[in-house]
Amino acid sequence: MKVSFIGLGVMGYPMAGHLQKAGFDVCVYNRTRQKAGEWVKQYQGTLADTPKQAASDAQLVFVCVGNDDDLRSVVLGEHGALAGMQANTVLVDHTTASASVARELEALCAEKQVGFLDAPVSGGQAGAENGQLTIMVGGKQAAYQKAEPVMQSYARFCRLLGDCGTGQLAKMMNQICIAGVVQGLAEAMNFGQQAGLDCEAVVEVISKGAAQSWQMENRHKTMLAGEYDFGFAVDWMRKDLGIALQQGRELGVTLPVTALVDQFYADVQAMGGNRWDTSSLLARLKR
Repeated sequence: MKVSFIGLGVMGYPMAGHLQKAGFDVCVYNRTRQKAGEWVKQYQGTLADTPKQAASDAQLVFVCVGNDDDLRSVVLGEHGALAGMQANTVLVDHTTASASVARELEALCAEKQVGFLDAPVSGGQAGAENGQLTIMVGGKQAAYQKAEPVMQSYARFCRLLGDCGTGQLAKMMNQICIAGVVQGLAEAMNFGQQAGLDCEAVVEVISKGAAQSWQMENRHKTMLAGEYDFGFAVDWMRKDLGIALQQGRELGVTLPVTALVDQFYADVQAMGGNRWDTSSLLARLKR
């Protein structure tokens, strides 16, 4: 099967690699051509000069870029992916974006008889590199059935949750949960250190009980060491929380903890931590 992958950032680069290693014929496009060339050198496959060219022979087109505007720029227009797609193919968007842009693109795809899925992922760079992502999907069942076996190349778990936009709404829930958990963990680590506790020993105990979380298991050691130069960047988290907060306003839903933690991340950015891992909320407490 011929597929294409548009957007070779920290997530897309390894995801596209998993597709090629799984035996699919992958054509890639990236705005920085050098990055696409490096991918082809590492994984074989082919590279295209435009999203339209990448999508022209593909049965499935995957996109993973930065935000709503980035997504429109590679999908729409005379050189966009949609211009090159044929009827009965499927466009799968792995970008964390708004539910409204997902619905917008689904409608435009339908005019060409192209299926569309909004399919944001969770698991971070490590999940992408290890092929262990969780994928939240919105869209039509027929499109999902075509795409799901291919997405298994880099997924630990994948599920269709409802109509178009549902995947993005689920990802917002995911980020809302993470924001509160990381802030709680940062406060606990700071509390323990100020109290003179052996925090690694404490975590070994409390992680076996109700306080356990992925963040606790995977981030407490680096937090205690003050190491943040890896992982899911604060800039990306603020973008995601901004989408969730805007959606909350549209729904008339209050998100007070999310709004507060978003401002805490703004403090981290002011400290120069734009590219630090989201666990760097602890650094803010130690200023």
